[in-house]
Amino acid sequence: MLDIDEVEEILDELAEELPQKFYDELNGGILLLPDTKVSPYARNNDLYILGTYKRSGSMGRLIEIYYGSFEKMFGYMDREQLKVKLREVLRHEFRHHIENLAGERGLEIEDEKFINKYLGKE
Repeated sequence: MLDIDEVEEILDELAEELPQKFYDELNGGILLLPDTKVSPYARNNDLYILGTYKRSGSMGRLIEIYYGSFEKMFGYMDREQLKVKLREVLRHEFRHHIENLAGERGLEIEDEKFINKYLGKE
């Protein structure tokens, strides 16, 4: 696995691919954290959270990407493969941001369906 500084460089490159308009009201920016996050729905610690979009009164709106979770799930990948996964997760979290600004919940509903399928409820 690339070290956290190398992943930060990739994340910066990926962030520059997006239109500046996407950053409206994302006052907390994009954070790469060393954390490993296991989903509260995980059975046997087999479902990791790779990123989250957060809205709070004190921190505002921000995107968090979890280096430790990427390391657990994709530690075997080379730089280019990891870049593809990071792009996917970053854009997923930006979609949450943009939908939230628009008052939409489409991606939240998709995420709920994913969890229900994982849990065997669908």
